[in-house]
Amino acid sequence: MSTELAAVILACNEAENIVPCVESVRWADQVFVILDTRNADDTPALAAQAGAEVITNRFENYAQQRNDALRLVQAEWILFIDADERSSAEQAAEVRATLQHPAHHGYWIPRHNYIFGRLTLHAGWYPDYQMRLLHRGHARYDPLRHVHELVILDGEPGYLTVPFVHFNYRDLRQFRAKQRRYVAFDAHILQQQGIRPRLHKFFTRPLWQFWWRFVALQGYKDGWHGLRLSLLMAWYELQKYVELRRLYRSS
Repeated sequence: MSTELAAVILACNEAENIVPCVESVRWADQVFVILDTRNADDTPALAAQAGAEVITNRFENYAQQRNDALRLVQAEWILFIDADERSSAEQAAEVRATLQHPAHHGYWIPRHNYIFGRLTLHAGWYPDYQMRLLHRGHARYDPLRHVHELVILDGEPGYLTVPFVHFNYRDLRQFRAKQRRYVAFDAHILQQQGIRPRLHKFFTRPLWQFWWRFVALQGYKDGWHGLRLSLLMAWYELQKYVELRRLYRSS
């Protein structure tokens, strides 16, 4: 007989985060850490000591890793949580109540994003819904979306209200490192879609990104913090098209 609900954490070199993350989802029937084979720190030992079952799995991309988790973990429902996220007693109560009479095969969960140590509620970082509560037999991930994974769900999803707490970016250095990875992934996706780096897009896309973040998504309500984030996202929108141009020139 399968477990009703398992919390699943994908992890690689998460020694700093893994124990508080595991502890925050101890309310689930089981907790699994799907460990990337590239891991080189104490994450597996710390996860096991915290009460999680550790499964090592070869990493190809995030969609593959999540699909493998759906295959490897024998539970009716899966709650995916990232190592830099935390659950809560309030979320546990909401999830448990929902699963007593589920109306959907998947549920979107909002996130409270802490960026540079500050809760960020504008510029696109709230509600920041993530589809993380899934019925294992009725959900899978699009294998073509290697990052910013896309859930393919049987039927319409539902929405929960209690957020994860997401410690998103500690500082500017971590922000820049993550955005550089996203730039590379997103540029590849644009190339696969046949989108070309037209000259005007080097101007219009960053401007649109700034306007969208700062004005449409009300980043201005976060003051200097919102202005800085909107400018940074505009800069990395430009870098995405710079990378796209490089891909076309090297192909």
